[in-house]
Amino acid sequence: MRWALLSDYEVLLSENRQGALEAFEHKHPQVVLLDLGLPPDPAKPTEGFAILAEILNRDRRAKVIIISGQAEKENALRAIADGAYDFIPKPVDIDELKVIRKRAFHIGRLERDHDELQTQFSEESFEGMLGTSQQMKDVFNTIRKVAASEAPILVLGESGTGKERVALAIHRRSPRKEGPFVPINCGAIPETLLESELFGHEKGAFTGAHTQRLGRIESANGGTLFLDEIGEIPMPLQVKLLRFLQEQKIERVGGRKEIPINVRVISATNVDLKKAMADGKFREDLFYRLAVIVLRLPPLRDRSSDVPLLAQSFLKTFAAQNGRDTPRLTVAALKAVEQYTWPGNVRELENRIKRAVIMAEGTSVTVADLELDGTGGSPAPGRSLKEARETVEREMVQQALRRNRGKISGAASDLGISRPTFYELMEKLGLRQKGAEPNEDEG
Repeated sequence: MRWALLSDYEVLLSENRQGALEAFEHKHPQVVLLDLGLPPDPAKPTEGFAILAEILNRDRRAKVIIISGQAEKENALRAIADGAYDFIPKPVDIDELKVIRKRAFHIGRLERDHDELQTQFSEESFEGMLGTSQQMKDVFNTIRKVAASEAPILVLGESGTGKERVALAIHRRSPRKEGPFVPINCGAIPETLLESELFGHEKGAFTGAHTQRLGRIESANGGTLFLDEIGEIPMPLQVKLLRFLQEQKIERVGGRKEIPINVRVISATNVDLKKAMADGKFREDLFYRLAVIVLRLPPLRDRSSDVPLLAQSFLKTFAAQNGRDTPRLTVAALKAVEQYTWPGNVRELENRIKRAVIMAEGTSVTVADLELDGTGGSPAPGRSLKEARETVEREMVQQALRRNRGKISGAASDLGISRPTFYELMEKLGLRQKGAEPNEDEG
């Protein structure tokens, strides 16, 4: 085994428990090949179990592969129950050993990456928002600066970039945090109803106004009013909104009494307000009232380094909501997520992960689960020949597995390749298969 692996890895040899633990402490190997029958009593598994327990106590992520004779299969299964990664029967098939140890290194790397991301979640989360990119650090820093002021803020950004989350973060860090946070999507309410929604109405003000009703502005008194899609407000209503911003007073529809209001206004839009002003669709004086401070949110494609962090966070959240363990992204799925341009920004990523958690079988989320394989979304433009080849290979492997009901041997035979080569192909493509033999589907 040393001879077979030495060309690719540094190989440490130990004959007993003391030597094994000393080597482990000194070098911290990620993968361990462990025979259960060791001196001073090689006929029994006592020493092997003791080494396994001590290694896992030192590093829970270490991948211990048990080398077992057929007569010791029961002990090997017990070792796996105690935390071993896999077992290989004697005599050892070197090709099979290479596939298993390569997969073990891969899984170990994913687990370490996951742990690092979990640490980042606690360190880099800002009022429910995640981001380690410089663009998001700048956004977080701006929020810290403006939160304590009373100045109106205009949040600009494409749809799905998290404008309402930013508004809520500003509110939570402001002196008004104990007051209400009242959002209203100005583009989602019919023009005929928007004035009443914003300003409220008196009983009998119009047909159907059977009772007095407070508007969103009045409901936000003492807190923060968030006007999303501010660019959709019709011109006549812009005049009334401007007057409110100037005087901090409103009149309900059908009323004559002026009502003083103490509220901070945060507005947001994904349209070009300066163009709207040039086209006569948005008042210039209202713009400057709303945009005392302008905060621009970057699209997700411009902060691609944050995508894996967000994806892992959404995986954890939606897995918990569905009462299941957090799945992981396969290598291919992670690559697809990183390469996709995300025209719908964070909202699209969140929705795709939510669907994938529901649709995924087993412990992995695949490219197909994310619908990034051409059926529900497209990868980034400029697909290379290698990517196209991988797409064809992936489909052929998946079809072979379906035809053979998950049996690796049959699927490999269908494709005219050996079982170890099939393993390697699955790993390269980031595929797993429900119902396969223990751990053969990892990667």
